[in-house]
Amino acid sequence: MTTTQKNWLAGALVAVGFVFLFHQVFTKLVADWYNDDNYSHGFLIVPIAAYLAWERRHRFWSAPVRPSLLGLVVVAGSVLVLTGGVLGSELFMTRIAILGMLVGTLLFLFGWGRLRVLVFPIAFLLLMIPIPAIIFNQIAFPLQLLASRFGESVMNAANVPVLREGNVLVLANITLEVAQACSGIRSLVSLLTLAIVLGYFADPRMWVRILIAVASVPVAVITNGARVAGTGLAAHHFGPAAAEGFLHEFSGWLVFIAAFALLLFVQQVIAKVAPARLPAEAVEAVA
Repeated sequence: MTTTQKNWLAGALVAVGFVFLFHQVFTKLVADWYNDDNYSHGFLIVPIAAYLAWERRHRFWSAPVRPSLLGLVVVAGSVLVLTGGVLGSELFMTRIAILGMLVGTLLFLFGWGRLRVLVFPIAFLLLMIPIPAIIFNQIAFPLQLLASRFGESVMNAANVPVLREGNVLVLANITLEVAQACSGIRSLVSLLTLAIVLGYFADPRMWVRILIAVASVPVAVITNGARVAGTGLAAHHFGPAAAEGFLHEFSGWLVFIAAFALLLFVQQVIAKVAPARLPAEAVEAVA
């Protein structure tokens, strides 16, 4: 058996062991992507991360191989989290253990040099894991209040009588509740994912990528507040039917498209204000 065949066999055995250990965790994770609209973008995360890893394949194979025993410790810790004690019963931690196992395996087989090449694709996989409910609710409720206040302010500016009680907006002909699904956290998570991908492909500078990702937060908050305000104005002028059913769902898609357009605008502004400079070698090559 040649060295290449041995490497492929070892890789296949590692993959089989990985699937054997985590198949139940994967099954529940995919079910959450399918059933929870807040994390339906999870279906896109793995293919994108795989592409990012494939894009780095030449750098990966050219990096030096210096296996580290610390990787074995990380693998053992991930298995312990998965199978033992209190941590093993905690859904979020068992999903994080997937990434721990991946990091530990790479570190044990190849070392720090090759692991560093794949840091970004592995970190990107964090976006596929739903955050714990206790943290989710701590984020969602303030967003509900923020969206309802934004809607109230816009409707007052438009001379539409409205009374706000917490996250409930009382109009003359309808009462609107800014529920958790309308808090904007769904669009925030999805928009953050798109912002990271956009920043990665649009600009090589790390500070620009971080700025685009950070910009997704206020963009998502503002556009969701505009959606709440628009729903209230539509209900006031056209009746309660304008705030329900298909029109309400369709407005969510329109607002998300508008949010992504704003994100593209932010990226274009950054590119014009602070254009990326080519290295001297690249300038000479172009010349």
